Amino acid sequence: MKGLFFSLALCVLTGCATSGTNSNDPYEDFNRSVYKFNRGLDKAVLQPVAKGYQAVTPDPVETGFSNFFDNIGDVGNMVNNALQFKLGDAASDLGRFLINSTIGLAGFFDPASAMGLEKSDEDFGQTLATWGVGSGPYLMLPFLGPSTMRDTFAMPGDNYLDPFSEVKPERDEYALKGFRLLITRAELLELESQLESAIDEYAFVRDAYLQNRKFKVYDGDLPLDDVFECDPEYEEC
Repeated sequence: MKGLFFSLALCVLTGCATSGTNSNDPYEDFNRSVYKFNRGLDKAVLQPVAKGYQAVTPDPVETGFSNFFDNIGDVGNMVNNALQFKLGDAASDLGRFLINSTIGLAGFFDPASAMGLEKSDEDFGQTLATWGVGSGPYLMLPFLGPSTMRDTFAMPGDNYLDPFSEVKPERDEYALKGFRLLITRAELLELESQLESAIDEYAFVRDAYLQNRKFKVYDGDLPLDDVFECDPEYEEC
């Protein structure tokens, strides 16, 4: 969901194609039906709860909770950077986690950023891409949202690297993960108007997701169109 927040913002700033057709989306009819289900559930449940949370929670407290979950996420960032042989970034993630977990009071504050340790955003899907696994077709997953075949197969790895998966009893694990989802949904509220104004809402989300995944796989260093006629990772060449 954090990635979706970034990708939607990226589309707002740069513009995404919303023609409704994409060579990476061979299951479009099915995906559209799943998106319609997810969107209905979101409007009926997640949106109202997120708006209520945002209305009653002071901004500094919201920021603290967001920092806390971001700090936990640095564990997965560290491992995935190490698996991608980006050892400098992995060391930075470890430093961030140690500093924010101690000086930052369990991660509610982010002194590591002020010290120049930049936040990573890595997952096992990006690690598989680094290992040469292709993206595969775009998928819209029930309840979980946009994905690709590769990112879907990477989900167990991401869950394994999530420290909350070790929390017992399971009801506490689910409560923490649910609260994290609520906070992420609240962060998405500011982009709701842009999403609803899209000519084709489904295509907007799909193109935003694929553009964001490409951005992440290349660590922001995207290949130039005039150098690469097409990108076999995301296009049919």
